Formats: sequence, structure tokens, C-alpha cells
Amino acid sequence: MPRKIVSLFLWLFFLGTDLFAQTSNPFIALVEPSQAKNTVTTSKQFIIGSTCKTCEVTINDKPVKVYPTGAFAYELQLTKGDNTLSIVAKQGNRKQNKTLVYSFTPQVPAPPVAAFGIESVETYPAGDVLLMPGNEITFKVKAYPNCNAILSIGDKSISLYEMPITSENPIPGIYQGTYIVSPIDSFKNQPFIVSLNKVDYKNIVTESTAKLTANKFSVLTKSMSDVLITKGRLAHLEYGLGEDRLGGAKIGYIDSLVQLKLIGKVGTHYKVRLATNRIAYIPDEHVTLMPKGTFTPYSLTGKIKTYGDSVYDYVSLQLFSRLPYQSIQQTDPSKIIVDVFGATCNTNWIDQLQTAKEIKKLEYEQIADDIFRVYITLQHAQHWGYRIYYNGTNLMIKINRQPKSLLLKDLTIAVDAGHGGSNTGAGGPTGVSEKELTLQLSLKVKKQLEKEGAHVMMTREKEMFFDNKERILFYRDSTPDLLISIHLNSATDPIKISGTSTFYRYIGFRQLSNCIYKRMLETGLKEYGNNGSFNFMLNSPIEYPNALIETLFLSNPEEEMKILDPQFQQQLADKIVLGIKDFLEGCK
Repeated sequence: MPRKIVSLFLWLFFLGTDLFAQTSNPFIALVEPSQAKNTVTTSKQFIIGSTCKTCEVTINDKPVKVYPTGAFAYELQLTKGDNTLSIVAKQGNRKQNKTLVYSFTPQVPAPPVAAFGIESVETYPAGDVLLMPGNEITFKVKAYPNCNAILSIGDKSISLYEMPITSENPIPGIYQGTYIVSPIDSFKNQPFIVSLNKVDYKNIVTESTAKLTANKFSVLTKSMSDVLITKGRLAHLEYGLGEDRLGGAKIGYIDSLVQLKLIGKVGTHYKVRLATNRIAYIPDEHVTLMPKGTFTPYSLTGKIKTYGDSVYDYVSLQLFSRLPYQSIQQTDPSKIIVDVFGATCNTNWIDQLQTAKEIKKLEYEQIADDIFRVYITLQHAQHWGYRIYYNGTNLMIKINRQPKSLLLKDLTIAVDAGHGGSNTGAGGPTGVSEKELTLQLSLKVKKQLEKEGAHVMMTREKEMFFDNKERILFYRDSTPDLLISIHLNSATDPIKISGTSTFYRYIGFRQLSNCIYKRMLETGLKEYGNNGSFNFMLNSPIEYPNALIETLFLSNPEEEMKILDPQFQQQLADKIVLGIKDFLEGCK
């Protein structure tokens, strides 16, 4: 037999053996739950995983849909107590079994304290706190009912009151009260004491106990410095102390060496006063405490000037101190509005040079005694980004002009492949990770953009970790014309929740995400919305239009099957590029 025929025979033999092994050996690989025995407090649970591509799966003898990828997802409705489930994957005469046990105990309201004592003491704000006279601290204590609860602060004490039973407060023994810091308070880094006294019918104390607060409290005294100064390139102000997976809601980034009036601290966040009726918070890693005697941030405004160079337009505002600021965008007409906190108008004219090409009009207004507002009306409807920084103590607003050509061949597009390295992102039923798929899809988008002649820059072009803070600084220094960040979504419900979505933070950049979203819907994916005010780090830059694309739900087996298909990936890449082109052509 000729050698080539023998080689072909052997190749077909081993290929057939491999395919037989893949399709004939059933297995059960679960991503949810991750363990055989599970204790849960909700009746609805999901079993999510994969098996061989030609296997049949049953759960307690009920058939379960297996997708061509081998993925499956099954919704459970548990009964109280132990629920035993038998998962069987079968291929011909071969089978694989796995047993799961869910111990379901419905969540019930916590019972009242049954024996004399204090179970817990909660304070708000939570965390170690630096306070000023006039600040309030609220206390919530769970303890034995029908007692006298007293809060002791040094040589002072206040009563905490037991709350009546209501739908919001269904159990007895919840004591609440508020302490207002007085000008003579001097406590320093110390906990407070909550005492509980049990009294008889003659109001005589028969039993007593006490518990310290978990957090410590201090008062900002006259001997302490009350001015902070920002440091680093990622200093940012936050509206409040709220927290979710995206972090606290940001007001915006501010330059280094900006002075802030300190009025307190909660945990790791300093509380600062921007203006008489505006406060904000800033993480302590972004500021340095200035020496005692440093002046409170304040400035009169001087001359305002608008001008341009060969690339950008500028607004320059004279100040004699680096003050905090906030910017917002408006559309119809397009405007950039900048509030400077701690500034009072002493401006008597605006220099406006013809070298400014994108600035149509500039106005200012003193909207409060200590808030100076600058209005910049733009020539074009679309915002193309801007940067705010200080040159000495002059506040500078550097405005991007609309590109002379809106053809892709004349533009620089940034493509951010979400996640990477140890940051794996979401996972699919087959075990595939988001980081793998965002890279595959981003490379296809890059290739398609380059076919159109665009210059493309990417955060990563291979499997590697790239911190989000580093991404922001990389693109801030690289100044692309626009950026898209590619991700895949995930949900706890892998069956009912699906669809495509896009995200933007600033209204001036909405058009980019919306144009891409419309094209994404042409793939047949369901609507999950074009979502605004999104507090994600890659949506936070103001320097260029940007959009985040959650292409589909990787947690959904059907959508996972689609994104695993290279042809569907290419379809998505084509639609993303078409959406960018639509944006450049003025779609809304």
C-alpha cells in the first residue's frame, strides 16, 4: 500500500477515535453550583454546566435541553428542607451520574433578642469617623426588649428609644437615637459605650450590661489642619458614601495640587466642602493633609480668554488658587459647563480670539456666592471631548475640535478588550471566560477597522492582565478620536435574561453608544438597552467619546453558543464597525 494512503488511513483512524471519544464519553461539568452540598435561603436556584455535545441530560428523570455546545441550564423550585437531585448524562449505553443536595431554609425575619443583653450596635455613617460640630451620628441597637438603652460619650449620655413594632420594624428590642456633635466635644479616636439597663416596676435597675461601638470617633479640632491637597493623576470626587460593584458615584476627576476644605472623614473617605451647599468625598489615597495654617481654598476670578492653536481650542480662567471643579455636558445645543467651587467673580471682560475654531460662544455666571460657572457653547452638535487641568493657578479647558475628516481612514480608534489575566470576567456554562472572548472579538473589530483604513490602538492584543486605572492613563496619554470597550454580560438567571446592551456616562457621548446599539440589534439579539450615566471606569474619561458594549449574556447557554461561533463573532464585529461609521455620519 502506498505510503500516502497508509498515512491518510492512520490520520482518519485517529481522527475518528478522537471524535468517538469526544461524543461517546458522557461527563457532567458544573459551573453552578460549585459543590455537591448547598445550603440556600431562596427557593429558586439554577443548575448550570456542560456535557458532551451529543449527550442527553436528565435531572430527576426530567429531560434538560442540551445545546450544540454541550451547555445546559435548569431552573429549580425547591421545597423546604433537603432536596436531592440526580443529574444523569447519557450517550448510548454510557452514562455519568452526579448527585446534588440543596438544603433550603426560607429566610425569616431575625428573631428578637431572647436573653438579656445587647446583640449589635450599628452607627451611621459606618466606619471610623472624623466629625465637626453640628454633625449627626445615628445609632441603631438590637438588644433585649423593654429596657433602658443609654449612649455614653465621655461624660455625656443620651437615651436611645425603643421603636414601636411596624411593618418596617417587625420585632421589639430595636433602640435608636441621634447624637449631634457639640462645639465643646473633644473625643479622639475612641468608641462610644451603649449601656442596657433592666428595671423593675419600681424603676430600680436589676440588671445591666454594656457594649462598645465597633467604630471609633474623633472631632476635628482647631489644632488640626483642615485643608487637603490632591495628588496623583486619578484623584476624583464622589457624591456620597454609596457603594456598589462599580464603586461610589463619581462627580469627576480633578487635577493634582487642588486644595480642598476638610470637614470630616468616614472610613477611607475624606468629606470635603466644595461650596456652602455642596459637599463631596474623596478617597484618602488621593490627598495629602496640608500643614495647619494653610488658607481655606478661595479665589477671585481674573481674566477669561478663549483661543486656539493648530489642534485645540482653549479656555483660560485666571485664579490665584487651584480650586476644585466639576464639568457637565449638554446637548441641543452642545455645551460644556464648568463649575469652579470657591471662586467669586472679579472678571470684567473675556478675550476671544479668532484662532478658536470649535468654541462658538463663552459666557459666565456667579450661580452662588462661592460657585463660578463657565458656559462654553460648541460649533458642532457632537461633543469630541475635552480636558480640564491647571497651568500654574490658571484653570485650563482644552477642547477637542471635530476631526476635519470623519472617514475611518483618517481617525484613530481605541478598542479595549475587557478583562484579561487574573481578571477573568464572567463565565459561561461550558466554562469559557469573558476575557478570552472579548479578546477574540476585539481583534476581529481591529481587523475590520483596519480594512477601512483606520489606525487602531488596543489595550491588549494578547492574554494579559491590564488594570483599569492603567487603561485610563494609557488612553488619556494616547488621545484616540474615540474608544469602544468590549465586554460580555452575565446574570444570575441564565434562562430568562438575555440580550445586547451599550453604555455611556456623559450625554455628549450618548450618540456613539446608541448608533452601535442599533446595529447590534440587527444580529437578532434581544434589547437590553442603551444605558446612560454608567459609572464604569472606561466610561469615565471626558477626553474622547467612548462607549461600552455588553455584546450579549455569556451566562445564557443560547447566547454563549452564539458567541463561541467565529462566524457570529465576525457578524458582531461587522456591526460594531458599522455602528461607528453610522456615528461618524451623524446617526442619532
